[in-house]
Amino acid sequence: MSLQMISTVSNSSLLQPGFSLLNFDGHVFFFGQKGWPKRSCPTGVFLLDIKQNELKMKPASFSKDSCYLPPLRYPALCTLRSDARADEYQYIIHGGKTPNNELSDKIYFMSLVSKTSKKITFQCIEKDLGGDVPEGRYGHTINVVHSRGKSMSVLFGGRTYTPLAQRTTEKWNSVVDCLPSVFLIDFEFGCCTSYILPELQDGLSFHVSIARDDTVYILGGHSLQNNTRSPNLYKLKIDLPLGSPAVTCTILPGGISVSSAIATQISDTEFVLVGGYHSDNQKRLACNTIVLEDSKIEIVESVSPEWTPDIKHCRMWFGCDMGKGSVLLGIPGANKQIIPDANYFYILRCKGAEEDKEEESITQNCSQTSSEDPGDSAPFEDSEEFCFSAEASSFDADDADTYNEDDEEDESETGYWITCCASCNIDINTWVPFYSTELNKPAMILCSSGAGHWVHAQCMDLSETILLRLSEANVKYFCNKHIDLNKGLQTPQKVTGLKKPPMKPLRKKKTMKLSTSAKKSFLRRLFE
Repeated sequence: MSLQMISTVSNSSLLQPGFSLLNFDGHVFFFGQKGWPKRSCPTGVFLLDIKQNELKMKPASFSKDSCYLPPLRYPALCTLRSDARADEYQYIIHGGKTPNNELSDKIYFMSLVSKTSKKITFQCIEKDLGGDVPEGRYGHTINVVHSRGKSMSVLFGGRTYTPLAQRTTEKWNSVVDCLPSVFLIDFEFGCCTSYILPELQDGLSFHVSIARDDTVYILGGHSLQNNTRSPNLYKLKIDLPLGSPAVTCTILPGGISVSSAIATQISDTEFVLVGGYHSDNQKRLACNTIVLEDSKIEIVESVSPEWTPDIKHCRMWFGCDMGKGSVLLGIPGANKQIIPDANYFYILRCKGAEEDKEEESITQNCSQTSSEDPGDSAPFEDSEEFCFSAEASSFDADDADTYNEDDEEDESETGYWITCCASCNIDINTWVPFYSTELNKPAMILCSSGAGHWVHAQCMDLSETILLRLSEANVKYFCNKHIDLNKGLQTPQKVTGLKKPPMKPLRKKKTMKLSTSAKKSFLRRLFE
């Protein structure tokens, strides 16, 4: 193993915790920025071009027939092939958090359409499912198994928000373990079936899952309910006959009590397990080699790289599998740095350069990155200190559609970390949840005045009931500053009418009544 530090440029926050890396033909792509994609890169997918220990990011585009793909964080990913040994493949993306901190239950297929030196184009298709559709979640895994000439996906684990009926003001958006159900997804027919297995008693998140042929191995993972990291090693065997599938689970010895570990494949039958956490206060610096052969799994401890002092002494670390036996690792920068939000990044190569040319194995693996936000009582995998970025100057000058950091919105004005009003008292360093929309971040609501702006529900003295009603009703809301303006717009001002003196009634003209003889005399004189 070799550990190599790469140069990064700070002052931008494009890459945030919960990101994913996709490997297409040896090219690594970043997906899942925090916040909606900007106009310079509407897809939110970037090519990571690392040369001479420097990183450049080039935006990718989607084909015209693609659906919209939000920049999901903490989704489950794996590769899907038409058959077990096909060269072409596509990525399955399920679940994850949207920038609005909602949990997605959708499934997307992403494939590479064309690639030139100047432009990379993907196709993204949303897949509709029926049956036992898994609820929105994050921190879970998805794999593909092959049995009797058929293929299916296996989804397991993850976390989801507490149901609305069970929420309280103190724990408005806390999360819970998903039920330990195993989902089989048949993409050919678009149907999904859930299975409850007696061996799986607890919900797990941020575990590692590795699939080969008709078997999925589940290793480690964190249980919120018990606050434990499972030492069990589970073996899921899926048989796909002509009738109904058969799913069996076996608990094997030799598991590792770890969460948020990263698995990278180095050969057809070998993987390397890197990183993770033994407990809330203990990183796992050891590495293991996992060998899959003949429906058997063997896990042995391997020689670890020479970790730098910064890695050894940091409180937390992060990373994601880059494919081809490489892992991207990041640690928070020290407080003595000039730039407080700077981070250090490394590439861990688990096999030699001559082995990088080997054909990609048919074995699929899926490993999750870290979760949520840091806190004194939160597990390591619940941290969001991972921040990796690139300046506009890092891109090639001749790229017409190069990402421009100036296009990024200022999070101090549009994100959670804002001063929403003159009396705003939200402290981002000491804030305690108050019907939160993202765990330890304050609930916000959009004021409809003008182009709209975000305000904290706490500063606007909104009760939990009112906030929930406004969210469900999707009605216009005006903050304390603009509520009078709103009333003025919707209620016409009273107009004082001009005072006019009352008009005198017209007097009726008196008429003289004439007798018949008088009328005849009058007519004779008129015509004489």
